[in-house]
Amino acid sequence: MNTRPPQLSWKQLSSTFLNTTQNGILVSDYCLKTLISNKKAQDQLGIFKGEWVKNALPELAEHSESVIKNTTSIGNIRLIRNSKNFMADISPILHNQTIVGLFFLVRDVTLLETATREMKACQKSSLELDTIINSSHDGFWISDGQGKVIKINPASEKLTGIKAENFIGKSIQELLDSDVIDRSVTLKVMETRKKETIIQRTKTGKNLLLTGTPVFDKQGQLIRVVVNERDITEIQALKKEIDEKQTLKTRLEEDLLDMQLEALQSKKIIAKSQNFKTILEKTAKIARVDSSVLILGESGTGKGVIAELIHSHSKRRDKPMIKLNCGNIPESLVESELFGYKKGAFTGADKNKAGRFEIADKGILFLDEIAEVPLASQVKLLRFLEDGCLSRVGETTSKRVNVRIIAATNQNLEAMVADKTFRQDLYYRLKVIPILLPPLRNRKACILPLISHYLNYFCEKHGIEGPITLSPNAANTLEAYAYPGNIRELINLCERLVVMKEGNKIHSKDLPQSLMDSAEYETLFKDVQTQELSFREMMETFERQILKNVMETHLTQSKAARALGLNQSTIARKLQKYKLV
Repeated sequence: MNTRPPQLSWKQLSSTFLNTTQNGILVSDYCLKTLISNKKAQDQLGIFKGEWVKNALPELAEHSESVIKNTTSIGNIRLIRNSKNFMADISPILHNQTIVGLFFLVRDVTLLETATREMKACQKSSLELDTIINSSHDGFWISDGQGKVIKINPASEKLTGIKAENFIGKSIQELLDSDVIDRSVTLKVMETRKKETIIQRTKTGKNLLLTGTPVFDKQGQLIRVVVNERDITEIQALKKEIDEKQTLKTRLEEDLLDMQLEALQSKKIIAKSQNFKTILEKTAKIARVDSSVLILGESGTGKGVIAELIHSHSKRRDKPMIKLNCGNIPESLVESELFGYKKGAFTGADKNKAGRFEIADKGILFLDEIAEVPLASQVKLLRFLEDGCLSRVGETTSKRVNVRIIAATNQNLEAMVADKTFRQDLYYRLKVIPILLPPLRNRKACILPLISHYLNYFCEKHGIEGPITLSPNAANTLEAYAYPGNIRELINLCERLVVMKEGNKIHSKDLPQSLMDSAEYETLFKDVQTQELSFREMMETFERQILKNVMETHLTQSKAARALGLNQSTIARKLQKYKLV
């Protein structure tokens, strides 16, 4: 039996209409007090019946007053609420030609504006992509998922002699059947659904290297095949030119290094990493001037060797380079060591003594561990750097000396300046030319050449028959190791390997266990980072490796449990979890 829908009153019908529309609707009186507010206005704008428009929607207040004054509607007023964009229209409500209130219609345009922006971005991207493809020196063929040609760029027309206008819309199979091309990488990609490369000979007699790349949609359907074309002849000519230039560059670099290292026969400098080659080039340049140099770097990175290199290539090379390790001098004696003292200046000063500055006159003073100089002595050091004059402890007169300062430290002087443990003005006086030495872990290309040099050096020093070589695994481990002690640690390691070796080849088993563990964990950590694992997966990876290593060392679960501070049942459960039993 059919039933008639319920009859709604005018008030119910009005309320239903107001709350059904997707727009916010407000009605206010002449004084801008809200009389009607539908559900959309309440939810989206937070304005309710009885509220003042100027309080709840201040952006509309000024426009509302203009509508009242001119009795003219105003549209497209922008509102932003809760990260959403709205457009509001305000119209006057008239009765007998007199304004009695205002009608507000508020539209949510967030999705519309987003869609408009995305459409414009797509159009711009499409235009940019066409511009890039058409500007490329490489040829491009683009086909749809069925092998129909939809794009051939000008470079491809030039390479193949094929006019795009004659073949757009045709299938690749048609081109094969009509002998326009002799083989197709597009069809091969459509068959294998993966990247393919072939060599194709064109009608113009060129050999082209074609690389076809499949493009899939989110459902895994093949929607495009992009083919890149390149003339192999041009690549070969370019490669030959690059090889010749690289050979010339290498020869020039080697000649430069030979010149830089000629005065350092007792200390071998290996520079295979580009960052260290750059430092040597910089060192050779600054050696020719008299500016102060501040050498920064971790302990054992070769700061003293760089100071000697500067001295050996400077115009002061025939004068002495006096070295002073500021960290080895008691604080009370720093000033007298630097500036000297007059007889009777203090107890025990039974004769005049020249300081390091005077001894280094006309030469270079190398102040190692400069961060250890106490603040009181820093003042006098700064004064000397400013005017070149010094006074011995106990003297009232001063004398001028000509000394170039090279300072070095493994401390963070900027942090010390911030902590007020090192004078800022002295820091900038020393840092006229800074040299930051990279740690050995950032000079990977230098590690194996350095090891080879020092293995042979210690063979000769200890009268041991050489040469000594490294197995591939040992070489990989030594190269992966971080060397926290830098060059100094590497030298000590090489001497130990030479002295303890049993043959002329060093294997992984000959390396210190601590080094093996460190290199292994370093490699593991890098692998874990590149795999983009979650935190839990990373922790499980490390836990598995720790258990594996401990079991290899202690052999039994009970011994492994004691070593890790766990009970035997926990070890057994974890070994089962990681399939290590």
